[in-house]
Formats: sequence, C-alpha cells, structure tokens
Amino acid sequence: MIHLTSFGFLHHAPPPAHAVFDARSHFRDPHVDPALREMTAHDQPVVERVLATPGIPALIHAIAATAAAMAAGPSGTDIDLAVGCAGGRHRAPTIAAQAASLLRERGFEVQVHHRDLHQPVVAR
Repeated sequence: MIHLTSFGFLHHAPPPAHAVFDARSHFRDPHVDPALREMTAHDQPVVERVLATPGIPALIHAIAATAAAMAAGPSGTDIDLAVGCAGGRHRAPTIAAQAASLLRERGFEVQVHHRDLHQPVVAR
C-alpha cells in the first residue's frame, strides 16, 4: 500500500514519511490570487492553476516514480510519502491526488489523506 499525505507546513510539522516533497519555494502559491484563496484542491479552478504551473506535472510524475521504485523493493512494507505546501489547501493536495491517480493507473493500491485541506486559510 502506498500512502500519500498532503499537508501544510504552516499548520504542523510534516507527518512521518519515507520521503517529503516540499512545494513551497519552487512553485507559485494559488493563495496569492484572491479568487482562489478560499478555494481548495477540491475546486477545479485550483486544480487547473496548480497543474498549469511549470514544473508541477514533472514533480507529480517524479513522486509517482519514487513511490513505484520504493514499491519494487524487497521489503513489501507500506510506503509513506508526504507532499507539503504552505497551507495544505492548494498545491500539496492537488499534487498528491494527481500522483495517486497515476499510481492507480499503474495498478498500485493508494490511499490519500489531505491532513490540512479543511484548515482555515492561514493569514500571511
């Protein structure tokens, strides 16, 4: 089983994981757009904005490839990967959900947990 957890660094420390992917510094935050600020990765405009960000599709494929490589190892244990952004409402959950979709298409069993998706918008 592959577990993907999205989270916001501004809420709590990253969850325990074999690998943590940090989307804060390299990818523009949809939060800066007032029209998207209160939305989440469950809203199509947010998903479209995140996926249109240069580098995000490659990161999604890299996360899926990392999970697949770990799953190919001999241990047979669960794999825990975490994807974080500032608030955990836009970038991280979109990236985690898209990586999970790729993995499911490849036949992997995947669980996704969006730890901070329903947290209030962080004032900054």
